[in-house]
Amino acid sequence: MKFKPLSSKGIKTYSIKDRQSKVKVEDFAGIPKPGGSFMDFLNTLPDILAAKDLKSVAKAIITAHKGGKTIALGMGAHVIKVGLGPLIIDMMERGIINSVSMNGACVVHDFETAYAGCTSEDVDKELGAGAFGMAEETGRLLNKAIKNGSKSGLGRAVGEMINKSRFPHKNKSILAAGARLDIPVTVHVALGTDILHIHPHMSGAATGEASIKDFQLFASVVSTLEKGVYINIGSAVILPEVFLKALTLVRNLGHEVINFSTVNMDFIQHYRPLTNVVRRPTLGGGAGYRLTGHHEIMVPLLYAAIMEGLEK
Repeated sequence: MKFKPLSSKGIKTYSIKDRQSKVKVEDFAGIPKPGGSFMDFLNTLPDILAAKDLKSVAKAIITAHKGGKTIALGMGAHVIKVGLGPLIIDMMERGIINSVSMNGACVVHDFETAYAGCTSEDVDKELGAGAFGMAEETGRLLNKAIKNGSKSGLGRAVGEMINKSRFPHKNKSILAAGARLDIPVTVHVALGTDILHIHPHMSGAATGEASIKDFQLFASVVSTLEKGVYINIGSAVILPEVFLKALTLVRNLGHEVINFSTVNMDFIQHYRPLTNVVRRPTLGGGAGYRLTGHHEIMVPLLYAAIMEGLEK
């Protein structure tokens, strides 16, 4: 087979002025002015891609809050480990966040922060000697709290224990804030995934009973998400799966949860949160967003946008 160069002579063209374009100069970034407010800075961001989504997410949360709608947060433990607890607690105290759901690792880091003012051990260093996860107080006190309060749910049991304690940093505990403010903080455990499960004090029966209570409570929260917002931060598997099961349960029971916003925030966009949080739940209505970046940067940015937006 022989080929000859193809000439472009005779192609059909059109004016760029008649074409629909995705980027316009009015969407470009502005120049921040020294000494301006955070809102002034936010307004200088380009109204394009992730910057546009950040502003849209903040607006959705502000609108839902002003309308008295549910704003629920799902999170992985990394959110606590990078020091974002105070921002979440502040939004709980202001009535912006109406519910928090966690994976099991969150309980460990939330407790250790309150009890000792430190958390996140060096796994590489400790694993070789079999010392990883062997903190005595973490295993004993948390498993005791779960056993004693299993009928009230895992999040409330641990939250009440921390809230009633004399731990020096309990004001940094999201679980304690939930108990103090009577805001649902649910914990969704996968057995064998948390260091609590390797301690002799661990009761599978109590942990399972407490966690299923929390799933039922979380489903109740999900049933009220119409015109609200669900945010998943840093949970790649557990919370996206739990959220999808809760959503199908409440829809099956006749609760209308169609038009709401979902957000996934992480430094890598994984399959499950993109599918189970952003895309599938909003197929019939609402909007799904993804914000990619480090939690310790993205969450404070979103927090500041919400705070200044509410003030405005």
